[in-house]
Amino acid sequence: MMTKLLVFGITHAAALVTGFALGIYLLPILIAPTAPTAAEIQAQSGDMQFSGQFRRDLEDSNFLHWGEGTVAVGRRSIALTGRLAPGPDYKLYLSPEFIETEAAFMRLKPRMALVGDVRTFSNFIVPVPPHVDPGMYNTVIVWCESFGQFITAAKYR
Repeated sequence: MMTKLLVFGITHAAALVTGFALGIYLLPILIAPTAPTAAEIQAQSGDMQFSGQFRRDLEDSNFLHWGEGTVAVGRRSIALTGRLAPGPDYKLYLSPEFIETEAAFMRLKPRMALVGDVRTFSNFIVPVPPHVDPGMYNTVIVWCESFGQFITAAKYR
């Protein structure tokens, strides 16, 4: 009888943990707005001054935390033609130095500019706040604020 209760408890706990983990992974995908089309990103291209590449092979990127594609940086917006690993609470930052680790991000965060929220995982356009000058920085970073996870970065100048 005790063995059955133990097995029952372990299997139900495992199901609960699995469901919670799947919820964290799937919820951002389910509630994400429609990603901008290539045409919408192309329409922004007249404003773009710089570009860079998100790559999957950065030091703290892994199979759950990655980005790939071309990121274009302009005075009024930053746009990605590519993909990001899905996740919650992604933020876009500009950094004065290229970084590719969580430790480097935390060290430089006081000198970075928060641009805004990344809400889509296939292409994005994030407006640049009026007080942020992308020309004062050289790297764009996607960071998961909730879990303190480095996602990806691209040096654009």
